[in-house]
Amino acid sequence: MASTSRVESDGEEEPQEEELERFDDFTLASSWERFISDIEAVCRQWMANGPKNLLEKGAVHLSPSMNLYKVKSELKYAMKSYCMEYHFETNGDGKITDWDCSLHDLQLCFGVKDFLVIAPQSVSGVILDDPESSKLLSAVAIALSNCSSMWPAFVPVHDPSRKSYIGIQSMGTIFTRRFEADHISSQVPVKLMHLEGLFELFVSKFAYSQLDFSAHFFQVHFTMKLTYKTISHDDDDATHGVDADFVESGGSPKGDTHTRTQWDDDCPWSEWYSAEDPVRGIELVTIWTDKMVESSSEMAELENASPHEAQRWMLCPDISSTISDGSRANSVGFASQLSLLVEALDMSFEAQFVEDFVSVEKPGMDNLKSSMVVPPPSVVDRLLKELFQDGVKLSGFRKSKHKKSRFIKGAPLESLFAQFCLSSLWFGNCNIRAIASFWIEFIREVRWCWEESQPLPRMASSGSIDLSTCLINQKLQMENDQVVDDSWKTPDPGEHSDEKCDSPSTPTNFHNSVNSGPTYGTKPDNFTPSSDSKSSDYMRRGSASVVGPMMLLKSHQSLHAPFTQEAPLMTEDMHEERLQAVDAFGDSFNFSAQLEKEILFSDMSAFKAANPEAVFEDFIRWHSPGDWETDDTLKSEPSSSFASVDSKDNWPPQGRLSQRMSERGNLWRKIWNDAPALPASEQKPLLDPNREGEKVLHYLETIRPHQLLEQMVCTSFRAAADTLNQTSFGGLKQMQTKIDQLYVTMASMLKPLQANRLSAGSEAIEDLRRLSVVFGHVEKLLTIAASLHRKFLQAPSMSEAIFTSYHEFYSKRMGTGSVEENGDTQFSMKLQVRNHERQIVSSMFTPPTVNQSWRKVLSMGNLLNGHEPIVREIIFSKRDQVSGNHYASHTPRGYNKEIETYRMYISGTSNDLRVALSVASCD
Repeated sequence: MASTSRVESDGEEEPQEEELERFDDFTLASSWERFISDIEAVCRQWMANGPKNLLEKGAVHLSPSMNLYKVKSELKYAMKSYCMEYHFETNGDGKITDWDCSLHDLQLCFGVKDFLVIAPQSVSGVILDDPESSKLLSAVAIALSNCSSMWPAFVPVHDPSRKSYIGIQSMGTIFTRRFEADHISSQVPVKLMHLEGLFELFVSKFAYSQLDFSAHFFQVHFTMKLTYKTISHDDDDATHGVDADFVESGGSPKGDTHTRTQWDDDCPWSEWYSAEDPVRGIELVTIWTDKMVESSSEMAELENASPHEAQRWMLCPDISSTISDGSRANSVGFASQLSLLVEALDMSFEAQFVEDFVSVEKPGMDNLKSSMVVPPPSVVDRLLKELFQDGVKLSGFRKSKHKKSRFIKGAPLESLFAQFCLSSLWFGNCNIRAIASFWIEFIREVRWCWEESQPLPRMASSGSIDLSTCLINQKLQMENDQVVDDSWKTPDPGEHSDEKCDSPSTPTNFHNSVNSGPTYGTKPDNFTPSSDSKSSDYMRRGSASVVGPMMLLKSHQSLHAPFTQEAPLMTEDMHEERLQAVDAFGDSFNFSAQLEKEILFSDMSAFKAANPEAVFEDFIRWHSPGDWETDDTLKSEPSSSFASVDSKDNWPPQGRLSQRMSERGNLWRKIWNDAPALPASEQKPLLDPNREGEKVLHYLETIRPHQLLEQMVCTSFRAAADTLNQTSFGGLKQMQTKIDQLYVTMASMLKPLQANRLSAGSEAIEDLRRLSVVFGHVEKLLTIAASLHRKFLQAPSMSEAIFTSYHEFYSKRMGTGSVEENGDTQFSMKLQVRNHERQIVSSMFTPPTVNQSWRKVLSMGNLLNGHEPIVREIIFSKRDQVSGNHYASHTPRGYNKEIETYRMYISGTSNDLRVALSVASCD
């Protein structure tokens, strides 16, 4: 029974406190015991749930392992909070494979599978006090023992940069394994940089310290992993991107902006920008599998061994994480500039004329002037000089362009307008003011070429206009053809005025249209040959050739095909104007006859001049044979031929005009009656070249800003895609599929621009923003495909395997919106290198140059073409039989088992060293 006493002091106003004597009540748990109990309760709960239930309750997956997960629980002890994590794998196999790239750091260091980690909830997450760490580890060990659990437990200690741990694991009633890991980040002893010294370090953990390790033999299991990495351009200061300040000031990356060799110098986009090599390097992992070594001299020999002696080679591409993290910071490429062009299109509706974005007096443009920089005149002059360089002609790009490119209504890649658009992407960072000023100077140069009768560069002189291209390209093509094509020049009235029917020459400014006629009837009974056939030949003018055996109906003369004027060049807006005129006229005659009235009038005049004795029916037989009908009996004769029915012996041919040509008031006959006999050389041109040329310039000079930007956006997307499409990437199927899909997507999203259905605030603008994101995805994949193709030119199967894996990884992040999807941004893979591929991979490690090798001293051995490993990892282990040695003094009778008594994991470079040791002892 406890006794108490009270001592009082006279003269004091306040009584002294009682002095109490108490018995300690051991039935009440201490805080440390409650802490152990809490740990035990959590562990029992995790053990009861098992991996399957823990996954259902929200266990977190740990990358890069495919089947490693963790759960955690918060605990408190002595006014401190701790976090205990249980790491577990879902497969049932309890073995850990050495050098598995998906292993957790602690699994690799100590060879464990499932494990616990308990650490304080602090900024560092480690325990700096040794007594605290020992007490914490003891509490976990007691709790696990109470649970009969064999999970190893670890506590992080010391400074976080040292990656230090202590740990313990109960291995049943016989053995306990203890763990310890530490790291040296500087001043690594020279001896520990070599395999011989590392071997002796391991042996010192179990052999007597007085022994000379070099003179004794030990049974030690050894496995090693060496990692090599190629020297990238960045490591040698050889890769420099486009100078951002130069581009923002108005410079264009086109041309020679660097002196060093770039990895993508032979890529089609290098004319506009230099991309960072996405495949920064190649890591080669060489593995020496489990081997028994007995002495340090063996380790010295292994250090001099070639990596080709390793049993396994694995290749790991180092692909930049900026490719897959969705970041656009400091990104240079078509996609980033196209997105800026879309923003310029959105702003183009704010003004009515292009000059308004440049004019100083225009109200409301002050904010644009302050935020958008226009490059200096010297930059504009340089770009215009490149665009209008003399002698630049279109090459054979049409043969190699993508088959779906024509569905996008833009300008061909090598055309003048397409090159203008691509130059604009890099001009003043593609803001609306810079584009407006560049366009004004561009049109001034076009006008100068017109006024000086100089053909436009980069424009094909085909004598026809490609209506599948944008209207601006059509106008420039028309302007160019007016200068180059002789068909626009007024012919000499006396030229070819008295041509003979067999004239061998063909004027280049006329069109020789020879049609074969249909079958004809037989000679009538009252046929009388013409007596003035010779004089008719001398009256004939503008004949190109005789049309086979065809004869005139009213004269015993051969039918001659005349030289005719080429059909007038017309752009699509000119065709629309003619169609509108026909609709407004409301004539009941045939639509095509109205549309081609001027051409028909010219052809009839030329035909009359070449065939002075011809009648309307003769013209129909030559120009529109489908409107000349013959008797059904003759049509069905299989033996009737062109020569037999339309020869001089079978004259005149029998037949009649079709119903539409026989109608009263037929427009064709009216034109025939009005048309004079006049050869093409003496006719007035169908269109006035000067007038049409000025109309083209007027259109280009007064085009609305949004109309200009709409055509620029279509052309820029098409030209950029056509540029990338020329990239050589080894025929990777996934890449080709992405390119094909890109063209289909572009054709769909650019339709509103091609149909002039765009307005301010249109949803199509947001679609274009998404299109630029999609374009960026394909562009990134293409740079990776191109880089892999160049690096694995002699091993295409390896580049295909890497790209297939990366494509699968990246495709999960290829959204179509402007916000990138979340997910792991670091790509990782290991590709097994086959024996016949080793020499190809080895050749990628070119011997270091003097500039590359002077910076460090080679000190680790196992060189590969002069490259030492960037990381060397070693696992030493010693295995012993439990029975028959000092471990078995307390073991049950008959117990016989081999266990790993010592294990040391070593990871080091030439600058640091990390060692993890596990020791099994009999308790």
